[in-house]
Amino acid sequence: MSAGGFSKSRLDRMHDVMSGYVERGEVPGIVTLVSRRGEVHVETIGMKKVGGSDPMRRDTIFRIASMTKPITAVAAMILVEECKLRLDEPVDRLLPELSSRRVLKRLDSPLDDTEPASRAITLRDLLTFRLGIGAVMAPPGKYPIQKAMAEAGLAPGPNSLQITPDEYMRRLDSLPLIHQPGEKWMYHTGSDILGVLIARAAGQPLENFFRERIFEPLRMKDTGFHVPSEKLGRLPNSYIINPETGELTVHDEPGDSKWGRPPVFPSGGGGLVSTADDYLAFCQMMLNKGRYGNDRILSRPSIELMTTDHLTPEQKADAHIFFGGNRGWGFGVSVATRRDDLAGVPGRFGWDGGIGTSGYTDPKEEMVGILMTQRMMDSPNPPRVFLDFWTSVYQAIED
Repeated sequence: MSAGGFSKSRLDRMHDVMSGYVERGEVPGIVTLVSRRGEVHVETIGMKKVGGSDPMRRDTIFRIASMTKPITAVAAMILVEECKLRLDEPVDRLLPELSSRRVLKRLDSPLDDTEPASRAITLRDLLTFRLGIGAVMAPPGKYPIQKAMAEAGLAPGPNSLQITPDEYMRRLDSLPLIHQPGEKWMYHTGSDILGVLIARAAGQPLENFFRERIFEPLRMKDTGFHVPSEKLGRLPNSYIINPETGELTVHDEPGDSKWGRPPVFPSGGGGLVSTADDYLAFCQMMLNKGRYGNDRILSRPSIELMTTDHLTPEQKADAHIFFGGNRGWGFGVSVATRRDDLAGVPGRFGWDGGIGTSGYTDPKEEMVGILMTQRMMDSPNPPRVFLDFWTSVYQAIED
């Protein structure tokens, strides 16, 4: 048994399982990281691109997509602790575009079939994704509001928005809410709006606030909203499955990467790039209740608040495709509420990234796990490589 409580033979089993995905061509390459009680195991398997000769490395930079959301929530809580934002105060003061909202009477209503919002949108609504607008889990264009969000360039997706934060809010202002504030959980949009709110509250660009208040204290030297030119060689291709052929098709490549230049819209919902070790530093801070080395990013009460399930049973049932029957939502993170599989430890928290990454922290097991691939998810349900990674992590625990 190792000092961290992992079985070496079972870590070898995890290596074999993950290698199988590369050997079968399901992903070109993988970086895995597991950390427990100060012991860190990192594996690099495969290549940075299909048919390539440049191997995956420990410092490979990945597009972490929605694994950005927990970082954005931490940034918001930093401002709460400084009393620059308040959880239950309407956000109208800094986001006047969200004031005096109209709400669709039904999901399938035309855009002018609305009623007044029952109350203002608060910071808590943004953090818990209960502001009343977000991703509609239905075939594209099924409902008028879906079509309107897509035409306005506001539909959640894997690529960065090509509009400024102020223009984003202006376009959002032109649309009704889908549900009353506080009523339902809807994915993603809350984090993008939260990024705009943080920048306005802090009086500086979101990327600057992230760097000064989170990345530099945590020594996250390779994390940001774009990859500098001198580091582009460490960015792998990303891929999407061609639904007709079932083959991996290039979604983004370093030579002309959307992440190779500062974005027009720094997305708090999904815009960051990072490495396994950088993201470990963030997760380790969360595991340590807000402290990292000699630095304190957040207080223990803030971390505990963030990692508490805030949803009602009805809200979780409506979002069953995301939560199944064993998870809820805190502030920017999913929270396990019931154990029904190896990794379903109550209190475990984190989130996945739609471009092929996964990162969770388990306070009970004193453990962090991070999976980095470059194959885009094709469903809200975790792909098999995610499921097998987490099964492999937990079966490797010795004590």
